Amino acid sequence: MNLSAKQIQKKLITAFDPTRTPESPYPPGILSPNPHKAAVMIPFLWADDEWHLLYIRRTNQQNDRHGGQVAFPGGRCDPIDGTAENAALREAYEEVGMNPKDVQIFGKVRDMLTISNYRVTPVVAQIPWPYDVKAQIEEVSRIFTIPLKWLTAPKNRFIRHRKLPAFESPIPVIYFKDFDGEMLWGASARMTLLLLEALGLSDPRNRYS
Repeated sequence: MNLSAKQIQKKLITAFDPTRTPESPYPPGILSPNPHKAAVMIPFLWADDEWHLLYIRRTNQQNDRHGGQVAFPGGRCDPIDGTAENAALREAYEEVGMNPKDVQIFGKVRDMLTISNYRVTPVVAQIPWPYDVKAQIEEVSRIFTIPLKWLTAPKNRFIRHRKLPAFESPIPVIYFKDFDGEMLWGASARMTLLLLEALGLSDPRNRYS
C-alpha cells in the first residue's frame, strides 16, 4: 500500500495510453462529439505515515451545477495553458494556492467524459505537507484529505443507478461512503477509481459493480 513516489510515478507512466478512448459510463452517441477540454489536479501528500489525496468541496453558487460537491482542484482548459498539466497547475494555484514550484508532477490518468460535456484529464502530483493551502472562497468552501488506504477498500464504495434526463436507462454512478462528513461521488469518484486502477489498487472489472 505504501508505494514510494517513484513507484507511483512509474505505475502511472506505464498505465497511461494517450491513444485510449476516454472512460465513460454513458451510451454511445448521447454526449456531444466535441466536449470541452478540462484538467484537474489529483494531489498526493504524505501525512501520518501514509498517502492521502487532497480534495475540495465546491462553494454553492446559483449557476454552478456542481456547487457543494466534492471535487479535485481544476477546471476548463484555456488556450494559453498549452497542456493539461499547465491547466491543472493553474487551477490548483487559483483555487487552493498551490504554487506550481512546490508541485511534483507524477503523471496522468486516463481521460474521462462527464455529463456536463467535458473531457477531463486528471493530472497526478505530489505536494509537500504540511502546506499552507488557501481556499479561494468564491469557488472552494473546504479543503480536506482522504487516506489512500481508505479509498482502496471496496467496502467503502458502492454503485447507485440514477435516472438522468435524456437517458432511457439508469446510469451507474460511483459513490464512496461518507468520510469526515464529506461524500465523494460522481465524476470525482470515477477519477479516483481510475487512479486506483492505474496504480494496481483496484480491478477495472469491478468499476461499476
